[in-house]
Amino acid sequence: MVTDEASTEASGYTQPEIDVPALAALLDGEYAEIRELVRGNLKTYASILDEADELSLDAYRERVRELVVEMAATGQTGMGFPREYGGGGDVGASIAAFETLAFGDLSVLVKVGVQFGLFGGAILQLGTERHHDAYLPDLITGKLMGCFAMTETGHGSNVQALGTVARYDARSQEFVLTTPGEQARKDYIGNAARHGEVAVVFAQLEVDGTSEGVHAFVVPIRAGGEPAPGVRIEDDGRKMGLNGVDNGRLHFDGVRVPREALLNRFADVTPEGVYESPIDNPNRRFFTMLGTLVQGRVSVGGAAVNAAKVALTIATRYATRRRQFEPAPGEQEQLLLDYGLHQRRLLPLIARTYALHFAQDVVRTRLHEVFSGIETDDQARRELEARAAGTKALTTWHATRTIQECREACGGAGYLSLNRFAALKSDSDIFTTFEGDNHVLLQLVAKGLLTDYASEFEDLDQLGTVRHVAGLAVETLLEKTSAHKLLERVRDLLPGGDEWDQEAGLLDSEYQLAMVRYREEHMLAGVARRLKRGVDQKRDPGAVFSQVQDHVIALAHAHVERLVLEAFVAKVRELPEGGEKVALGLLCDLFALSTIEADRAWFMEHGRLTVQRSKAITREVNDLCRKIRPLALDLADAWGVPPELLRAPELVG
Repeated sequence: MVTDEASTEASGYTQPEIDVPALAALLDGEYAEIRELVRGNLKTYASILDEADELSLDAYRERVRELVVEMAATGQTGMGFPREYGGGGDVGASIAAFETLAFGDLSVLVKVGVQFGLFGGAILQLGTERHHDAYLPDLITGKLMGCFAMTETGHGSNVQALGTVARYDARSQEFVLTTPGEQARKDYIGNAARHGEVAVVFAQLEVDGTSEGVHAFVVPIRAGGEPAPGVRIEDDGRKMGLNGVDNGRLHFDGVRVPREALLNRFADVTPEGVYESPIDNPNRRFFTMLGTLVQGRVSVGGAAVNAAKVALTIATRYATRRRQFEPAPGEQEQLLLDYGLHQRRLLPLIARTYALHFAQDVVRTRLHEVFSGIETDDQARRELEARAAGTKALTTWHATRTIQECREACGGAGYLSLNRFAALKSDSDIFTTFEGDNHVLLQLVAKGLLTDYASEFEDLDQLGTVRHVAGLAVETLLEKTSAHKLLERVRDLLPGGDEWDQEAGLLDSEYQLAMVRYREEHMLAGVARRLKRGVDQKRDPGAVFSQVQDHVIALAHAHVERLVLEAFVAKVRELPEGGEKVALGLLCDLFALSTIEADRAWFMEHGRLTVQRSKAITREVNDLCRKIRPLALDLADAWGVPPELLRAPELVG
């Protein structure tokens, strides 16, 4: 370390000092008060982390239910519901509360998500006043526990093809719900196996022999603690994790519910059996309905970021107290985090976690604006859906990777179930799957890019997207993205003219942004050309899309990484001068350059990175790690993970 300190002094670099409370306040933002409420509740109920290992499956499930109801009494879980029903009337605050809850036991987090986000959110967003009056007061307090019954064994991500059927019987003015086969059973449904009394069931609506597509119904599934007539309930049993959540299977055999059970914000059936909807196009109606449920993806994305923070807090603390091997005979053994390799393992992950935190702030704000009526533009809503999908994909993959790396970075001690890693790994792994498989979500992101969020956005499935792109002149699409115009802008902003990518400073945020923007726009143009070429050759649109699917996913991934970097750069630029701005600037540079470094093959293949420049980026990343190393503990402490929740005495001391 003496050599590193000497070199940084020689370069004129001055180590910043971080005011940890000030940085923590910056991270908590406008929702600091609700976050502190949640932290307080988590500390009060920290024993659940031990009980998860000690209790039987049934007892653990009951304990999780008790905690959810007790937390509901503090108001933290009801922030997103209208005040007139006992909620807080603040959508953004509800997301912030959920994000913070991820510092604790993730079974509690997911049960809260099922009860208040999925079940409660469906009642609120898809229902009307009659449903709000009937259900919201009791579900907000946890008195009425419910389920969100969408997923089926045979149709996970393909919601439009669900098999459950709801036929309208005009004589009795009832809907009759039927599960036609095992592939149509509702599966992995949280709250179904033990605690749910009511379910919001998604089914194919049939009126007078005509299918009107997927709609949602409120269906009692238990009466007096026993399955309701015609309802068969099975327990999914033990899972890889989240065993405090009672996931189950639901079958419906001619279950009758009144006409008013249809959640009728977007469509209704008259007593006589006439189907009515203000949205004529059935595809648009379906996607409008699903779009109101985007809050779940935003919630899971934020929770994943905070799960990563817990793992990194433990691993960073361990790396600053654990010593291994003496640098020279007779000297004290060296701290893990003083090794360059260990810095390389943890510090870019800290940088990416900060980047995703600020990107999540943007998504949460957009969600609040759209759902609070501040932003009413249809395109803004479509962009929110795509941005939420992409951010959720990147944050959940990041959490999975980060928790694994942190476990390994803590050696054998990290493998003991006494610490948090066992639960974090097993409980968060499913985040990449629920609320939308990540690869499916990234296809949604790409669809928005390829159609420029056109008014036809909701109508287009994969084949429709191919045909839409094929119907455009590729030049029209490029005019909207215009990689060539980007190059012109870059020449004005950066030194080097046409050689900007070789001569601009690596730590110039405009250079970093130009690189990720160029990558995205080049990929977008490439996908568009390949789709158009395939259709021009009279090939089947489905086969064309399948062959470019890897390109589509790469495009979406590049797009979201660009949004993440833009959010981070914007946050750093708006900060007043001081240690926090310098520290976050170092992290932003590390995130940007490590992102470019990770995809250096693409940049080199496409002439944006020379071999010499690529090596320079690696040297810069290493230098940034050395500069951030003395700040690592403060950066982790600023996340505000309560010590009571670290549950790793052998690791953190």
